[in-house]
Amino acid sequence: MVNKTAYDRVKAARRPDKIGTSELIHGLTTDFFELHGDRLEADDQAIIGGVGLLKGKPITVVGIQKGKDTDENIARHFGSPTPEGYRKALRLMKQAEKFHRPILSLVNTPGAWPDVESEYHGQGSAVAQNILQGMQLKVPYVTIIVGEGGSGGALALATGDRVWMFEDSIYSVLSPEGYASIMWKDSSKVQEAAEELKLTPKALLKDGIIDKIVHEYKSGDDLTLLIDMLDDAFSHLAELPTDELVERRVQRYRNF
Repeated sequence: MVNKTAYDRVKAARRPDKIGTSELIHGLTTDFFELHGDRLEADDQAIIGGVGLLKGKPITVVGIQKGKDTDENIARHFGSPTPEGYRKALRLMKQAEKFHRPILSLVNTPGAWPDVESEYHGQGSAVAQNILQGMQLKVPYVTIIVGEGGSGGALALATGDRVWMFEDSIYSVLSPEGYASIMWKDSSKVQEAAEELKLTPKALLKDGIIDKIVHEYKSGDDLTLLIDMLDDAFSHLAELPTDELVERRVQRYRNF
């Protein structure tokens, strides 16, 4: 892995040309069928979810998609889900549990959408329910941090049995800019903040927060190796008794 500073990883994780969740979904699965809506309010375009085939076996995929241009970013809230998005994701994950399908979540978000309307619609509760119920799902669950993994907005889709990160990705309680502003009242100290937060894949792997660092993929790359890794992970997790699967997951996050 190329030797980069923590802030180099931050900048790389935010690159506009980084492979998107939609591209990953269509590269990893075949016959993907997207599902929409939270069955309560609306369909949040920041969350893509549905059912596809991984090596011929059905899985449920939920992921956070940033926009490729200004208009798409506005429509997708710059990759920051609303409560409706988190409720859609949870609906699909519960559906996966009902039909005994493994779950893959793909995370790339600076955090949950922070506007007043989201607060009125129960943003905190939606995130909390995803965390709480995600840890109790009775099917194999793998999370990949694709780019940014920011705050509870990322954790809502990151309570998997296995959590992996792309080489150029970050995962932290808040952004380096936010940390610098809070701790030092100086947002210009963003590089020092990135080092303090230990948000890089290498640091998180060392601390046992994540399980694997995944090779960085670009648009159009062959995803065969990642497909095989996911298939192996799901197969191994499926061999565990359901009670043990859930207990291991709960213990994993209780340790944090």
